[in-house]
Amino acid sequence: MPVVRTLTRTIKQVLQSPVCGCQTVTSVRFIGFSPRQVTSDASFHSVSFSETDHPRVLITGGLGQLGVGLAKLLRKRFGNNNVILSDIRKPPDNVFYSGPFIYSDILDYKNLREIVVNNRITWLIHYSALLSAVGEANVPLARAVNITGLHNILDIAAEHGLRLFVPSTIGAFGPTSPRNPTPDLCIQRPKTIYGVSKVHAELMGEYYHYRYGLDFRCLRYPGIISADSQPGGGTTDYAVQIFHDAIKNGRFVCNLKPDTRLPMMYIDDCLRATMEVLEAPAESLTMRTYNINAMSFNPEELAQEVRKHLPELEVVYNMDAVRQAIADSWPMNFDDSNARKDWGWKHEYDLPELVTTMLGYLSPESLNAQAQAS
Repeated sequence: MPVVRTLTRTIKQVLQSPVCGCQTVTSVRFIGFSPRQVTSDASFHSVSFSETDHPRVLITGGLGQLGVGLAKLLRKRFGNNNVILSDIRKPPDNVFYSGPFIYSDILDYKNLREIVVNNRITWLIHYSALLSAVGEANVPLARAVNITGLHNILDIAAEHGLRLFVPSTIGAFGPTSPRNPTPDLCIQRPKTIYGVSKVHAELMGEYYHYRYGLDFRCLRYPGIISADSQPGGGTTDYAVQIFHDAIKNGRFVCNLKPDTRLPMMYIDDCLRATMEVLEAPAESLTMRTYNINAMSFNPEELAQEVRKHLPELEVVYNMDAVRQAIADSWPMNFDDSNARKDWGWKHEYDLPELVTTMLGYLSPESLNAQAQAS
């Protein structure tokens, strides 16, 4: 394994060379690879698979918007017991009984390492993060979760030869980036701790790939729209909240200006894109991080589409200065041509299909049927 070979060479060079012309070093700390002390009898182990074998998957932050949905897809593909959801929160019953779930704190390196070793994990999907607006309200916590937690994940993935997926975001760009469209490679100077942490993740993942051979894969998600979960503090969450409010009381208060255009995607497309890039042959990937996109719209365009189904919908614009500033620094549209060329990405949901699907899923009749089936 590239990591082990690099570490072995480093140990031999240090042990065989005098330091400052004085004495030979007898205790080694792997500063060049990981901030952790690795004992001399440490066992480095990774599981190799043939083309017909299934990976063993761990999803961190698995109770978020995307983790549960991706777990369902992966379990259908690879078997229920081969996909482990993890989080620091108590799971709802339907999630707990649907497949393996364990407690995992990404800030606890020892706990993470034990999970990977004891469960023979081969793919690690790292969803744990504080989103944009929530992160700005608690920068120290966002820094710890989004950056320190990432470092734990990277070190463990490199040490054990895992395939690592870390999502990035439109928030990884800033006001000086090209906004319409935004290409894969351009200047990135985000103005939020969330965005800064995601640029950091992209660059560290790429570095670990070239330095240690880590199979790092990353997609920059646009705003993700899902009916399965409540909004979680992101700047694009208005595009989920409008459906809940439209059905519940026919009135929606939007915290962005009506002409704020942002790239968006229905969750089914997002999950499928994640599956496709995870399964893509390594030789087809010319980049470590790709933009993916499906549609681009503003709040007023979304409201007009919703009114085709619910004509009485009232929309009030009450701009939140923090969220508006964040949105104004983000791309208006993504150029995802490299993803479409390299591994065949193609979206299925446009704006009309999105609205029809969301309203159908959240209708009282549909929710009652779902409750009876669960």
